[in-house]
Amino acid sequence: MSADTIFGKIIRREIPADIQYEDDLVLAFNDVNPQAPVHVLIIPKKPIATMNDIGEEDRLVVGHLFHVAAKLAAEKGLAQDGYRTVINCNEHGGQTVYHLHVHLIGGKPLGWPPFTERLKTA
Repeated sequence: MSADTIFGKIIRREIPADIQYEDDLVLAFNDVNPQAPVHVLIIPKKPIATMNDIGEEDRLVVGHLFHVAAKLAAEKGLAQDGYRTVINCNEHGGQTVYHLHVHLIGGKPLGWPPFTERLKTA
């Protein structure tokens, strides 16, 4: 896996993105292929390839990813009705960009029954 990804290029402003939030640790931008009315990707500025690569030293930034997700959810009016956060890990988990990222998805009902309930009937 390459250490440089499309997300690294977005962080360096080599390619454009619709940025929703930025601070010293993270960058958040709208997904170019949204799965709901709100679909924001929140990424650490430090390149971390997958969940498996999170180290002890990354605890602050990983917690901050979720803090920013909750902040954006509130700002976008999702907090009351609810939203989904997702992290995909590796190929079988659906990860396509190997730079850790949290999907913040909401603005419509996201399916029922929950995934775990659908597994019981499969």
